Amino acid sequence: METTEKTTVEVQNVAQHQNILTPEALTFLHALHHKFNSNRIVLLKERDIQQDLFDQGFAPKFPIETESVRNSVWSAAPIPEKLLDRRVEITGPVDRKMVINALNSGAKIFMADFEDSCSPTFENLMEGQQNLKNAIRKTISLEQNGKTYQLNDDVATLLVRPRGLHLEEKNLKVNEENLSGSLVDFGLYFFHNVLELQKQNLGVYLYLPKIEHYKEARWWNEVFDFAQNYFKVPVGTIKATVLIETITASFQLDEIIYELKNHIAGLNCGRWDYIFSYIKKLKNHPNFMVPDRDQVTMTSPFMSAYSLRVIQVCHRRSILAIGGMAAQIPIKNDEEANSIAFEKVKADKEREVKNGHDGTWVAHPGLVSLALKVFNENMPTKNQMHIKRNELNITEEQLLELPKGTITENGVRKNINVGILYLESWLKGVGAAALYNLMEDAATAEISKAQLWLWLKKEVKLDTGELVSKTFYDKIIKEELVKIEDYVGKERFHSGQFELATKLFSTMIFNEKLDDFLTLEAYNFIK
Repeated sequence: METTEKTTVEVQNVAQHQNILTPEALTFLHALHHKFNSNRIVLLKERDIQQDLFDQGFAPKFPIETESVRNSVWSAAPIPEKLLDRRVEITGPVDRKMVINALNSGAKIFMADFEDSCSPTFENLMEGQQNLKNAIRKTISLEQNGKTYQLNDDVATLLVRPRGLHLEEKNLKVNEENLSGSLVDFGLYFFHNVLELQKQNLGVYLYLPKIEHYKEARWWNEVFDFAQNYFKVPVGTIKATVLIETITASFQLDEIIYELKNHIAGLNCGRWDYIFSYIKKLKNHPNFMVPDRDQVTMTSPFMSAYSLRVIQVCHRRSILAIGGMAAQIPIKNDEEANSIAFEKVKADKEREVKNGHDGTWVAHPGLVSLALKVFNENMPTKNQMHIKRNELNITEEQLLELPKGTITENGVRKNINVGILYLESWLKGVGAAALYNLMEDAATAEISKAQLWLWLKKEVKLDTGELVSKTFYDKIIKEELVKIEDYVGKERFHSGQFELATKLFSTMIFNEKLDDFLTLEAYNFIK
C-alpha cells in the first residue's frame, strides 16, 4: 500500500496511474468520502428495511408524504442546448477503442460506462478515466492491428455513468474503509474535466444508475452542489439523466426529478435491470411469478405502463424521456438472421418514438443509422416534450401487473448458459460481452440469476410439467457447460474462469436469500 503525503487516501498501484491519482484528485476524493459516505451507507440500510417490508407482502406505492410534489405545478431547470436532441444514444465501456468508435458513431450521445458494461478492475477504471480525459481534449488515439483510430471533427456528446451506490472501490481506502465506487468514478471524472469542459462551453453530463428512492436522488444532488462549490463553478454545470431501472423508482418519478431539479436533464428506461429489480423486490409475494426472459418485453403490461409513465412525467416536468436498449449487434455472414434482428430493432424503436420518447439506446455502432432513420422519420423536432400524454392515468396496479407467459426448459437453459458466459467474461475483465448476437452486460446475468433462484425457490413446473428442482438443474448445467465449451472453444474454456463462474453462479442460485447483486460477490475475485 502506498499513501500520498497530502491525503489519508490509501492507494494501490498509484505509480501506474499517477496522471489520474494526483495528490489534488485524492484530496477531492477524500473530501467527498468524508462528506457523503456515511449517508450512502444509511441509504443502503434503508433499502434493506424496505426489502424486508416487501418480503412481508407489502407492495411499492406512490409515497403519501410527497403527494404535493406529484400534484403541484413546477418544472426542472432548463436543459443545455447540447442535450436537447438525444434521438440516438450509444452506450459501452470506457476502453480506448470503444470510446473512439462510439464518439465517432454518428449517435448524438455516447454514454461512457463505468457501471454494468465495465468490469471494475482497477486497471479498467483508471485507464477509462485517462481515456475520457484524452477524449475531451481531442488527444485520444489508438494503433491496433495496423489500423489507426482517432476522433472525427464531429463527435457525439459525452455522458458518463458512474457505479451504483452499492458498489465500493477496494483499491482506494480511508482508514481501511473502502471508498464508494460512485464517488470515485464521479469524483475523478469531475476533478479532471470540469474546467476543460467549461472552456468548451460544455458541462459535466452524467447518467445515474440503480436509484431506488428519491432520498438517493437527494444524496446525488448534494454531491453535485458540493463538487460545484469546491471548484467554484455555477450550479447546473452538472446535468444528470437518471436511469429508471428499479421498480421502486417508477413510483417516485416526480420526486426524483424534484430532488435533482437544478441538475436533471432526463430519465431513461433501463429495461433489463428493471425486470431484475421487479423480481428481486416482489419475489416473496404469494403467486408472484415471471416467465422466460424472452417473453417479458416492452409490450408486457407492467413494462408498457412504466415506459409510458416515464414519458408522461418527464414531459410534464420539462425534461427528456429516453427509451431503452437495443442489445442486438450486426450478424456477420448470415443476411437472413441479420435482417430479422434489424426488424426487431426497428419495431422497438418505432414503438418508442410513437409513444413519445425523445431518444433511444443502442449498444453497437452498426445500429446507429437504423435507429436514427426511425427517429428522423417520426420525430422532426429536437425532442417530443410537446407530447404530454395527459390522457394517461397509470395506476399502482398497472405498474405491478404480472406478465403472462410460460416457463420453458429452453428458458432455464438460456439463463444458465448466458449467465455463466457473462459472469466468466466479467471475471476476466470484460464487462460488455457479445453473446449469441447480443451485447450483454451485468443486467443479463442478474436476470438469469434472479429467475433461476425464483423458479427453484417456488418449485415451478415447466410448460411440459417437469419440476424445476436441484436435480433438474444439476442435469441441465452439465449439458450447458458442454455447449459453452463448444461455443468458446476447448482452449479458451480450459484457460478461462469457467470453473469459478459456474461455482459462483450456482451458489447464488441456491442461496436461501437472493443476493442483491451478483457483482458484489464476484468483485472479491477481481483485482
